[in-house]
Amino acid sequence: MYITIDRFEGDFAVAEMETGETVNIPRCIAPDAKEGDVLLVLIDDDETERRKKKIDDLMNKLFKD
Repeated sequence: MYITIDRFEGDFAVAEMETGETVNIPRCIAPDAKEGDVLLVLIDDDETERRKKKIDDLMNKLFKD
Protein backbone atom coordinates (compact mmCIF):
# COMPACT_ATOMS: atom_id res chain seq x y z
CA MET A 1 0.00 0.00 0.00
CA TYR A 2 1.26 3.45 -0.88
CA ILE A 3 0.82 6.46 1.41
CA THR A 4 1.55 10.00 0.20
CA ILE A 5 2.66 12.65 2.67
CA ASP A 6 0.46 15.71 2.29
CA ARG A 7 1.85 17.95 5.01
CA PHE A 8 3.37 18.05 8.49
CA GLU A 9 1.59 19.13 11.65
CA GLY A 10 3.80 19.13 14.71
CA ASP A 11 5.20 15.67 15.33
CA PHE A 12 2.96 14.07 12.70
CA ALA A 13 2.89 13.70 8.95
CA VAL A 14 -0.62 13.96 7.54
CA ALA A 15 -0.76 11.42 4.76
CA GLU A 16 -3.29 10.18 2.23
CA MET A 17 -3.76 6.49 1.62
CA GLU A 18 -4.67 5.00 -1.77
CA THR A 19 -8.23 4.67 -0.48
CA GLY A 20 -8.47 8.44 -0.04
CA GLU A 21 -8.43 8.20 3.76
CA THR A 22 -6.17 10.56 5.67
CA VAL A 23 -3.94 9.21 8.44
CA ASN A 24 -1.51 10.76 10.90
CA ILE A 25 1.89 9.10 11.00
CA PRO A 26 4.48 9.92 13.67
CA ARG A 27 7.32 11.84 12.06
CA CYS A 28 9.86 9.48 13.62
CA ILE A 29 8.61 6.69 11.29
CA ALA A 30 10.14 8.48 8.29
CA PRO A 31 12.26 11.33 9.67
CA ASP A 32 13.76 12.31 6.29
CA ALA A 33 10.43 12.35 4.43
CA LYS A 34 9.17 15.51 2.75
CA GLU A 35 5.77 16.69 1.53
CA GLY A 36 4.84 14.73 -1.57
CA ASP A 37 7.01 11.72 -0.71
CA VAL A 38 5.39 8.32 -1.11
CA LEU A 39 5.83 5.66 1.55
CA LEU A 40 5.42 1.97 0.87
CA VAL A 41 3.78 -0.04 3.66
CA LEU A 42 4.06 -3.79 3.46
CA ILE A 43 3.61 -6.83 5.66
CA ASP A 44 6.72 -8.91 6.29
CA ASP A 45 5.29 -12.42 6.70
CA ASP A 46 8.67 -13.99 7.48
CA GLU A 47 9.43 -11.52 10.27
CA THR A 48 5.91 -11.91 11.66
CA GLU A 49 6.35 -15.69 11.87
CA ARG A 50 9.80 -15.34 13.43
CA ARG A 51 8.44 -13.08 16.17
CA LYS A 52 5.41 -15.30 16.81
CA LYS A 53 7.71 -18.31 17.20
CA LYS A 54 9.96 -16.40 19.59
CA ILE A 55 6.98 -15.40 21.74
CA ASP A 56 5.60 -18.95 21.68
CA ASP A 57 8.98 -20.31 22.78
CA LEU A 58 9.15 -17.80 25.64
CA MET A 59 5.58 -18.64 26.72
CA ASN A 60 6.36 -22.36 26.66
CA LYS A 61 9.41 -21.81 28.88
CA LEU A 62 7.45 -19.61 31.27
CA PHE A 63 4.50 -21.97 31.67
CA LYS A 64 6.39 -25.26 31.64
CA ASP A 65 4.50 -27.97 33.56
